Amino acid sequence: MAARSRSETFLVTADKDGERTRRPDQLIVEEPLTVQLDGVAVTTTMRTPGHDFELAVGFCHTEGLLAGSPVTTVRYCAEGSAVGSEFNVVTVETGGLAPTPRPRLGTTTSSCGLCGNDAIDELCDRLQILPDVPPIPPTVLCTVPDLVRVGQDLFEVTGSVHAAAAFGADGTILLTREDVGRHNAVDKVIGKMLLDGNLPATGLGLFVSGRASFELVQKAWAAGFCTLIAVSAPTALAVHTARRAGLVLAGFVRGDRLNLYSPERPSPERLSPERLEPEPLP
Repeated sequence: MAARSRSETFLVTADKDGERTRRPDQLIVEEPLTVQLDGVAVTTTMRTPGHDFELAVGFCHTEGLLAGSPVTTVRYCAEGSAVGSEFNVVTVETGGLAPTPRPRLGTTTSSCGLCGNDAIDELCDRLQILPDVPPIPPTVLCTVPDLVRVGQDLFEVTGSVHAAAAFGADGTILLTREDVGRHNAVDKVIGKMLLDGNLPATGLGLFVSGRASFELVQKAWAAGFCTLIAVSAPTALAVHTARRAGLVLAGFVRGDRLNLYSPERPSPERLSPERLEPEPLP
């Protein structure tokens, strides 16, 4: 199957100091993807085409829809041809072993995910506190954003996509995915790891561009990551959730500095006092 186009070229007018020129500009593609589990539609999300099977599997896993059931098949379109649905419907099959899912209402946009206190409590209540593992040193965490940036090919072209990456305790980047939605990028990473048999991600870290929202913390928790780092700030709910999970959460990871938000009182080996100074807002 031919690769889907992930960017589209437009002819635009550029204005600099009152002088206008016409030039091509590449923009990221954003299309709806409907995810089905055993033939039941569970969500429609706005995403950048590419790694759609990983996105669908990752979503089903982090939402708790699989309930531990193994994925047997992933394919485009449950009924009819994939071409007929423009490759925008993906079916995840467990052979009926997964519980009958309750579909989300409406469309998940590229900028947000779930909402509602009941949904939040349900997602967290099914998860266990993460195991205690040796912490990844702050000096290693600070190297990750620049290493991920090297693999952000879509961002290099369009400047308008988020990235998520799994990394080892030594800072090695294991897997990077990009998408117009940061939660989609995370689901693509987690889906790939599940399909490869690499979950739970015990001892590994997850990087996200932008802020760290509750949903990203919950997804990292569901996948078993021990650490989540972001280049911007977390939300208050994200911090509360990370502390509940036993997940290390760091924000403003830039250059040689970061802010540690979880655990609440880090041990000396997790972070030295001088690194706990508040980062000024950009």
